[in-house]
Amino acid sequence: MNKLTHLDETGAARMVDVSEKQATEREASAEATIVLSEEAYAAALSGDAKKGDVLAAARIAGIMAAKKTSDLIPLCHPIALTKASIDFELLADRKAIRIIATAKTTGPTGVEMEALTAASIAALTIYDMVKAVDRAAQIQTVRLVAKSGGKSGPYKAAKHDDKPSIATRLAMARAKPAALMGEVAAPKQPAPTAQRDAFRAFMTSHGLRASIWAKDAGVSASLIYSYLTGKSAIIPNEAAIKLARAAKVRVEDMFAR
Repeated sequence: MNKLTHLDETGAARMVDVSEKQATEREASAEATIVLSEEAYAAALSGDAKKGDVLAAARIAGIMAAKKTSDLIPLCHPIALTKASIDFELLADRKAIRIIATAKTTGPTGVEMEALTAASIAALTIYDMVKAVDRAAQIQTVRLVAKSGGKSGPYKAAKHDDKPSIATRLAMARAKPAALMGEVAAPKQPAPTAQRDAFRAFMTSHGLRASIWAKDAGVSASLIYSYLTGKSAIIPNEAAIKLARAAKVRVEDMFAR
């Protein structure tokens, strides 16, 4: 018995007839991960890459792709989506961005392909936005994460090992950041990673772009990029004071969780 529903008894391609299937609420989520260089990762987070705000463009592209899936995948049914969303998870230790796409509808067929297409196109958009500085960026792990609704019932993907490759771990070990002579540490936090994450969250919550913020503060934007990517362990105290003054906050506010 042929289990490939998109092939008929003779092996010819077909669009599955769903006219007899019951309309139910269906939802699916998919993921894609793109691994970047330190420079590209910093540019993607800063919001001031050469082509514009990387994550904003990727989010819009992913949502548009979900809506256009039947135009791209020949045997997919046109679906009236009730939800299409793109979220990002920042994997700072890998200099990677995980894209999570979600699609939802009420109808006779599922939205797995819409979620997968959205995640894939969002990843490709990130690549397009940063390729000027990182043509070696890699899109990895495009897969369905979960689905619900329909005759087949719920599905949830098994967790997989998301650790960097041996080669990547060796490179990371060789690139341990060192404090420069004369630098004064910003306010101490439980761990350097937590401090850096808090600083990144501060930039996001205040809508700060590295290049513009640095220009307003009269410091080099490379200090911010180096800190965000881990190339520098700290931001020099003098620069931190200037950045805080430009943002109209206290220095400790920039590093507080």
